[in-house]
Amino acid sequence: MKTILFILSIFVISLFVRAQVPTIEWQKSLGSGAWDQAHSIKQTTDGGYIVAGYKTDNQNGFDYWIVKLSNTGNIEWQKSFGGSGIDNANSIQQTTDGGYIIAGYSNSTDGDITGNIGSTDYWIVKISSTGNIEWQKSLGGSWGDQAYSIQQTSDGGYIIAGYSDSNDGDVTVNNGLSDYWVVKLSNTGIIVWQKSFGGSGNEYCHSIKQTTDGGYIIVGYSNSNDGDVSGNYGDNDFWVVKTNNIGSIEWQKSFGGSGSDEAHSVQQTLDGGFIVAGRTNSNDGDVTVNNGLNDCWVVKLSNTGTIVWQKSFGGSLNDDVRSIEQTTDGGYIIAGYSNSNDGDVTVNIGMTDYWVVKLSNTGNIVWQKSFGGSGSDAAFTIQQTTDGGYIVAGFSGSTDGDVTGNNGGMDYWVVKLSSSVGVDELFSSDKVSFFPNPTSNHIKLKVNNQLIGSTYSIYNNLGILISTGQIKEENIIIKLDGLSSGFYLISIGDNNKQTFKVIKN
Repeated sequence: MKTILFILSIFVISLFVRAQVPTIEWQKSLGSGAWDQAHSIKQTTDGGYIVAGYKTDNQNGFDYWIVKLSNTGNIEWQKSFGGSGIDNANSIQQTTDGGYIIAGYSNSTDGDITGNIGSTDYWIVKISSTGNIEWQKSLGGSWGDQAYSIQQTSDGGYIIAGYSDSNDGDVTVNNGLSDYWVVKLSNTGIIVWQKSFGGSGNEYCHSIKQTTDGGYIIVGYSNSNDGDVSGNYGDNDFWVVKTNNIGSIEWQKSFGGSGSDEAHSVQQTLDGGFIVAGRTNSNDGDVTVNNGLNDCWVVKLSNTGTIVWQKSFGGSLNDDVRSIEQTTDGGYIIAGYSNSNDGDVTVNIGMTDYWVVKLSNTGNIVWQKSFGGSGSDAAFTIQQTTDGGYIVAGFSGSTDGDVTGNNGGMDYWVVKLSSSVGVDELFSSDKVSFFPNPTSNHIKLKVNNQLIGSTYSIYNNLGILISTGQIKEENIIIKLDGLSSGFYLISIGDNNKQTFKVIKN
């Protein structure tokens, strides 16, 4: 009975949460004066941000460009890594030691790069908290190999995904043309195992995440209908692959229609299923609506890969999702770009704009907003921040509208958005603050004197009590490292309880 009352109390409180369209808190243009693109941004444990992408170097090639920002967007440090060729960073994550792991690709054979096997290789770089290289590895074969996603795994190593055209070097199998290529590394960059997935056509992988069972969920797109791939609807389909912890396929599914459907981002959801986002120009098969040309397409899957719901968003022109994340309210935030000015898109500032859309947990639009100027602006990455707002990054060629400080050409454009929830949000309080959220192993809790001596309680997403403890001083650490990944509620106080939501990675 107490569990039911607790769940009902959370539901009642949530009725007072006021959805608001977020505003820009700050925005920064970062660049070399030529062509620069940000592909990945993450909030760091100090409340700032780490950004990765590429910038044009002096030889007119590209270098990895890593920028550490403060919580207000000021540059704390920045580092360029690479050689005389093309070096493009696509994914970055802060590691448990406070440093960072970066994945992308390189065809350089000099500078910071050693061991290039041929053409473009996966180039994995581990750096310290201040941006110094600790180790770097080139992985691949004699043809093109490009990494798009990396994540530190629960054992302290790393999982990487992208695509490979090779059939030699580190790549032991090629199924035909390009394959998904997934590589598991130790914490020092040694290959633990590697697997190629695909058929006789082309497979391009864009995102991988470790799942709560220790396996992996992998998404991209495929035009094969043989080998590892079944159920192709025509042209490119979303291709979703679930593996176990050693890379053996548990299930795989093709989703889409007769047009081209390309998945760019995946996350496991709090219910154990998956949310996948990308673009589609189909209007048949699994795709029930097309608003014109390419639409943003979001697909909610069960834990066995069955479609729970799917939604198309956009207007009569081109719209694309590059990043999706589940939010603390159980809904979703997506970011990409649009040059539409109709349908679901109410404003176009010029050419392509950042297009950010907040969805409910059933895929309905809560709010949507375009950001940018009269030039080309495209978002590639978004994350909800610990204050309930969002951090977005991509590139901008604009010098007007929402964009100030352009350095010439295309710049990294980093935008901090305010919270889309009003002051009545569940965890808003002048008595309690907590950090980080999402977290991997603990929450740092700060309370005022009135709450010292009271208790805290941790509940899972079903409202079942997991553990309790006492608040003995103003600053305490609540350990979560024994809990599985997912959504938890932490209740503070003995009488007038305050409850906030935590996502455990």
